[in-house]
Amino acid sequence: MKAYLINRTLLVFLTLFGMSIVIFILLRLAPGNIVDILFDSAGYVDPAEKKVLEAELGLDKPVYVQYGAWMAELLSGNLGKSYRLEIPAGEVIRPRIPVSLELALLAFFFSIILGIPPGVISAVRQDTAMDYTLRVISLSGLSMPAFWLGLLIILAFVYNTDLSPIYINAPTTFGGHVLLFGVPAFVVGFRSSALLMRLTRSSMLEVMRQDYIRTAKSKGLAEQVVNYRHALKNAILPVVTLLGIEAAFLMGGLVVTESVFNIPGVARFLVQAILWRDYPIVQNLVMFIAIIVVVVNFLTDLTYTWLDPRLQLTGKL
Repeated sequence: MKAYLINRTLLVFLTLFGMSIVIFILLRLAPGNIVDILFDSAGYVDPAEKKVLEAELGLDKPVYVQYGAWMAELLSGNLGKSYRLEIPAGEVIRPRIPVSLELALLAFFFSIILGIPPGVISAVRQDTAMDYTLRVISLSGLSMPAFWLGLLIILAFVYNTDLSPIYINAPTTFGGHVLLFGVPAFVVGFRSSALLMRLTRSSMLEVMRQDYIRTAKSKGLAEQVVNYRHALKNAILPVVTLLGIEAAFLMGGLVVTESVFNIPGVARFLVQAILWRDYPIVQNLVMFIAIIVVVVNFLTDLTYTWLDPRLQLTGKL
């Protein structure tokens, strides 16, 4: 187990290093840069002043020098300076991180609550009216885009109530906080819950056909004990893998939702920074999302080894 942890930790750092190179290079390959955008917005181009500005921003240096400077600043906690806003990038990014994290955690909570328990119920009550109803709901979650569901919910609130789930000002009451974050979180989590529901159902049905389940039933164990203590314990393993994937996907999937509900989070600001070609903002935000994805997958692997002791003996996934 110790060797496995060391190997996985080294793989995490190696993956992040490779992703940092890819992020840095892809931004430099994109057409145009912040200097061109700034001069275009001013309506004139002075070659001398353009060279001075490129030197101030460090864009006249070789690419590997720029990458080294970025990594040194990143490791020291200095996120650089926003070219567009002319303030430290950390001052722009840090206030938006808690907003996106709260929205992602709420969406993850909704995906678990709306996914795993209904999936178990659908498997236990196979081919009943409840099973068919839950399967239709899961199909609707998979087929309906998040932005479309978000727009429908906004229209429903505006038409039927005086409330609006669109973020305009910071909420001052608990009810306002639930409205402005709970509704977008439900929109994001509904799609993930549909995947979890279908996977939980299929995994439960597969486990419930195993010999040890039939043996447990023949011994006279209660149906709830067989379903939840024996079947669910083994059926949950592939669901944990999907949970890790969906948790990592939530951060990237917040782009559309934050834009629809006007939430001032990391994902929405990332879109603006990309349009501005604001390299420090884009690099650090994408790297932040990459770190979350890699760390979540690492924690998922550790959870998997905890749930399945056989993996602790082999040290492999």
